[in-house]
Amino acid sequence: MMLQSNEIFTLSIESSCDDTSAAILCNDIVLSNIVATQKIHEQYGGVVPELASRAHQQNIVAVVDVALKKAQISMSQLSAIAFTNGPGLMGSLLVGSSFAKTMSMGLNIPLIAVNHMQAHVAAHYIDNKPSFPFLCLTVSGGHTQIILVRDYLTMEVLGQTIDDAVGEAFDKAAKVMKLPYPGGPLIDKYAQEGDPLKYIFPMPAPNSLNYSFSGVKTAFLNFINKNVQTNEDFVAEELANICASYQNHLVNYLLKVFLMASQKHNIKVLCIAGGVSANSGLRKSMLQLQSEGYSTYIPKFEYCTDNAAMIGIVGYYKYLQHDFSEVSVMPYSRTGV
Repeated sequence: MMLQSNEIFTLSIESSCDDTSAAILCNDIVLSNIVATQKIHEQYGGVVPELASRAHQQNIVAVVDVALKKAQISMSQLSAIAFTNGPGLMGSLLVGSSFAKTMSMGLNIPLIAVNHMQAHVAAHYIDNKPSFPFLCLTVSGGHTQIILVRDYLTMEVLGQTIDDAVGEAFDKAAKVMKLPYPGGPLIDKYAQEGDPLKYIFPMPAPNSLNYSFSGVKTAFLNFINKNVQTNEDFVAEELANICASYQNHLVNYLLKVFLMASQKHNIKVLCIAGGVSANSGLRKSMLQLQSEGYSTYIPKFEYCTDNAAMIGIVGYYKYLQHDFSEVSVMPYSRTGV
């Protein structure tokens, strides 16, 4: 590939949790996006931070190598290196940040630190870009936020969960039903065959534009325990209906508050992002909003879960503004956007 003066090649690295990913972008075009998943956590029913960081160390060199080869460029063509600096698991972040810093110094090219949640929003810049300003509902295992996006890099958190994330509400419910980890996608799978109105769960009272899922999880646990006491085969017999009803409840709650934000700020361009944006119930409900006059944007499945392409797109826009980082920059485990 010939290097043109207007071509900015970015190597991006994502290692915030249990996926090791590397991508190559030419300007805002994704040339490769490689993700190595970690299966070891399944036997523990959740991500084990120490095992995650070890797996990142084992995977990162190979993942970067494959990303470069698939993009058909050499390291000497790289313009900058972008990496996830937080939030996330500290041990995992340190693997990716250390690798990025070393390559940056070795190649003498700019280093760009990227906020993981900002990158989930920016996944929408890869293909079909929404018009500014827009609202983005970022939903994952660790975060639930409503974000006002004014331009490519200017974002404001309008509301967020005050306790647990919606992804955790899915996974914990799956664990209660003794489904294997990760349970969220399995709830989505079984929900396809169930009645979403069979069972009703309590709707949390709106708290400004914030969410709360701790009470939802407790209500679900009590619901299962109560019914199992009278019928020990309740979950097996009603699995599809339970999953459909619970998923429908969570999606309705997410969109209820999201639409409150839309009305309050008079913005009808709505997006979703993050791992839970792959949920079929949420995606279907977002599409249905188009009949009510909303413009809705849903990312491709490959850009919903953690991936380096979304890190790279933020890196590209930061590069245009010469927003570079020093090698002394330190990862952080928690923050907003």
